Amino acid sequence: MSFLLRLLCLLVGLAPAMAFALPANRPTPGFARVAIETSVGTIVVAVDQKRAPRTSANFLTYVDDGRFDGVTFYRAARRKSDPEYGLIQGGIDTDARRSLPPIPHEPTTQTGILHLDATLSMARPNRPNSAMGNFFITIGATPNMDARGAYIGYAAFGHVVGGMDVVRKILAVPTCCGSGPMRGQMIVKPITILHAKRLDGTPKPSRGVKPWLIGLKRQPAK
Repeated sequence: MSFLLRLLCLLVGLAPAMAFALPANRPTPGFARVAIETSVGTIVVAVDQKRAPRTSANFLTYVDDGRFDGVTFYRAARRKSDPEYGLIQGGIDTDARRSLPPIPHEPTTQTGILHLDATLSMARPNRPNSAMGNFFITIGATPNMDARGAYIGYAAFGHVVGGMDVVRKILAVPTCCGSGPMRGQMIVKPITILHAKRLDGTPKPSRGVKPWLIGLKRQPAK
């Protein structure tokens, strides 16, 4: 095999890793970064607005509305074969007051965003077009989340660009309870998301009433 051919094969093999390494934690065209401030540290994610526009727009609306402020990371799913890998899940959980309508599914076969290490993806019930305000972050590659054949998989739409140490810290916290595929994976003391804020672009909050804020407004001093 000639030197040029070997070099080409090497570059092709490295392409997924090179693509995954971008963007870094700085403004990057086609991406919007979000800082998720938790009670154990800050995670910075970059959502891919070009390849997963609907999923990214939905996530950013939750951020811009403040729908993630005060919710939790409530699930840490560790692999039985290696507990240092798995996923953490957070968001509105079952709080319907914070929910927006479900969004159309953007499968990995359409977006090309695979579930690699540090991937940001949407959690959903066991049916298509049902994702709303819950998301997960992978620790280690999780190819079983990718679409294949009749299996629609999950909608990956970005990745972590800062704070993977915080993600790993959350993965390691004590868990219990849960049922079905979540059995034993619910965090005993859920990790609070104090605030999620957009770092790039102009916020685009939704219009209308914010039901979860009713009753939380500060009362005037007497």
